[in-house]
Amino acid sequence: MATLGVCSCGSQKSNNMEITKAPFGTYEGQEVQLYTLSNGAGMSMKVATYGGTITELYTPDRNGAAGNITLGFPTLDGYRSEAFFKVGPYFGALIGRYGNRIGQAKFTLDGKEYKLAANNGRNHLHGGLKGFDKAIWNAEEIKGADSVGLKLSYLSKDGEEGYPGNLSVQVTYLLTKNNELKIQYSATTDKLTLCNLTNHAYFNLAAGAAPDAMGHELTIFADKFTEADGELIPTGKSLDVKGTPFDFTTPHVIGERIDADNAQLKSGGGYDHNWELNAKDGKLSLAAQVYEPLSGRTMEVYTTEPGVQFYAGNFLDGNLYGVDSARYVKRYGFCLETQHFPDSPHHSAFPSTELKPGQTYASETVYKFGVKK
Repeated sequence: MATLGVCSCGSQKSNNMEITKAPFGTYEGQEVQLYTLSNGAGMSMKVATYGGTITELYTPDRNGAAGNITLGFPTLDGYRSEAFFKVGPYFGALIGRYGNRIGQAKFTLDGKEYKLAANNGRNHLHGGLKGFDKAIWNAEEIKGADSVGLKLSYLSKDGEEGYPGNLSVQVTYLLTKNNELKIQYSATTDKLTLCNLTNHAYFNLAAGAAPDAMGHELTIFADKFTEADGELIPTGKSLDVKGTPFDFTTPHVIGERIDADNAQLKSGGGYDHNWELNAKDGKLSLAAQVYEPLSGRTMEVYTTEPGVQFYAGNFLDGNLYGVDSARYVKRYGFCLETQHFPDSPHHSAFPSTELKPGQTYASETVYKFGVKK
């Protein structure tokens, strides 16, 4: 990776790569900024300091025409509306301290029980009532030889949303000339805590040319997925995907089996489960591939994480309207959230999400975009 330099200027440009920023409103008396990053190769993205949120992401189709392939809003008001909070989609946001669910909204560390907000029925979801998705992140502009990006930082104070320890978090978004979006996570703590960070981007590679995202072809490099109960809390069992609608070891259209008569599918109203990736060594490995036939767009997902939550947008209800007035109907977009497993604190066999003082949480996920002619 190229050596990165940090610039605090409002905009910078060289080698056709560009960063600009503009006001995006205010939240709790703090100014929110919206950064636009362009890689000079037909790809661009917008990131708000509210939630570290990716609001728009443009990639070329097979004809070279750029289209917005993620779900989001053109103004901050969209992320603060009553309709948005009712659905709770977390469009494009950074998620922490704990991505995904923790059963019964509590966990125990070193013999001490910590109680969390029950914001998903009786369970805890995505960091609580005011998780990292609602924080204002500090941003530094970054320029490398072959990438442009933002380094976002946030201090989650001891006791915030019930979690112990002061957690210092850095997340770097890099847009490369190879049409990759690299997301690098880092965190340290001064007290034993939990840490499981991810990004909640929703993708629709058709960029408005299809009524929903069900026509995408998906491959997930996982032979097992995590069994969930009716509240989408893991039971602790790993199930084989073979012979089930969860088998994406070869390409399948997302909508092909999503409404099959399957108890696991019914628990989430469709796909909303953790796939246990075959790669186990913590190195950056291919986790998933996506192809959208109308546009020809492709996406490859690489990660150092042991799992990926594939969520098919089952809870979108058609009452949200995003960029270019796109109506976000049920299953309009899908998520591939790289992560440690849900509810890990209650399952000793799962990869640990504990972070100790002196350790550094480090994770990387890469979304690589292309086209198939």
